[in-house]
Amino acid sequence: MSTLTLTINKQDYQLDNLDSRTTLLDVCRQHLQITGPKKGCDHGQCGACTILINGERVNSCLTLAVMHDGDEITTIEGIGLPESLSELQQAFKDHDAFQCGYCTPGQICSATALIEEVKQNWPSHVTIDLQNPDGLLVQEIAERMSGNICRCSAYPNIIKAISQVLERQIADKSTTSVSNSVQGSEVTGIWSPPPSEAQLGNKSSNNKTANSTSGGRS
Repeated sequence: MSTLTLTINKQDYQLDNLDSRTTLLDVCRQHLQITGPKKGCDHGQCGACTILINGERVNSCLTLAVMHDGDEITTIEGIGLPESLSELQQAFKDHDAFQCGYCTPGQICSATALIEEVKQNWPSHVTIDLQNPDGLLVQEIAERMSGNICRCSAYPNIIKAISQVLERQIADKSTTSVSNSVQGSEVTGIWSPPPSEAQLGNKSSNNKTANSTSGGRS
């Protein structure tokens, strides 16, 4: 008989003779009744099942439970409960950053890891200055959250909730206020696609042209 020990939300669970093909998502939901992680697409495309493993976000539908003996696993239940919301959960509530709420546990788990990535200056795919990434930019947040889909399209309010927490936690590392960044960018029905380098270059050129023209008139 083989026994698998999983540490989930700081509590140890032992599972005997677990089928080695069982995903971590199915162990949580079907074996342990930890139902915060949601089953959406079950193919790693929607992000509803996002949990944290050793602090990093993982689609639990794509990883096998037997791979995580000894790992520190955190689900939304380990981040905060209704009577003890985390700062990020409270921000989602304050900004009404959900509608049906099905994707919200995955969104918050993903955003929790996002904040730690930004605090550690990890660059993203859209980061221009790799040495000094500005994680407060809405384009950065949108890119980092692009693995989590919200079918209710609550994206603008999700951005505001994450920005509120980021602003408080890393304000001393930023020279641009989050409120200005959010107001200066638009997030509509889906995560706004980040601008390409060519677009940024054109925008920069246009700005230079505009500034030059303005200067000439004065």
